[in-house]
Amino acid sequence: MNKIFKIFLYSSLLLSCLSFLSCGSSERFTSERDSSPHERESETPNDSKSEFSQFNNLKVLESETGEASYYGKKFNGRRTANGEKYNMYALTAAHVSYPFNTIIRVTNLENNKIVIVRINDRYPTSGKRIIDLSYEAAKTIGMIKSGTAEVRLDVLKWGEK
Repeated sequence: MNKIFKIFLYSSLLLSCLSFLSCGSSERFTSERDSSPHERESETPNDSKSEFSQFNNLKVLESETGEASYYGKKFNGRRTANGEKYNMYALTAAHVSYPFNTIIRVTNLENNKIVIVRINDRYPTSGKRIIDLSYEAAKTIGMIKSGTAEVRLDVLKWGEK
C-alpha cells in the first residue's frame, strides 16, 4: 500500500510540474484571492524550515529595508532565473541584485515575524519592492492577506557571484 501511495504521489507531482513548464512575464504580486486554503491539496510542502536552522546565529553582512511581495500559485513549477523550478512551498525569494543562493533573514516590520530564505530568482527592477517571497515564506511572516509588507532583509551568507 505504501509503495502504491508513493507512486501515485510522484506521478501526481510529475504531472503537475509538466503542466507548469511555460514561463510568463506578468507581474508577480499576489492578492488575497490567489491564496486559498485549498492550495496545498495537490502539493507536497517542502520542509525547508529546518534546512536554514544553521543560519540562525550568523552575523549580519548587509541590511536593507523596503516593501516585499510574494509569488502566487500561478508561478508554481515555472523556471526561476537560476534554472530551478519554483516551488511555492520552499523558502525562496527573488531579489534584483543579490547573488543566487544568498541566504537572507526577512523580518516583517509590522509583526516582527521572521523567515530565512534563499535567493533563486530575479525580481523586476521597476517598482518600489525590494524582494519577492515564495508563498510559504510570505505565509511564515504573516503577509498573505495583505499581499505586501514592510520588511528588513539581513544578508546572512552570500551566494556565488
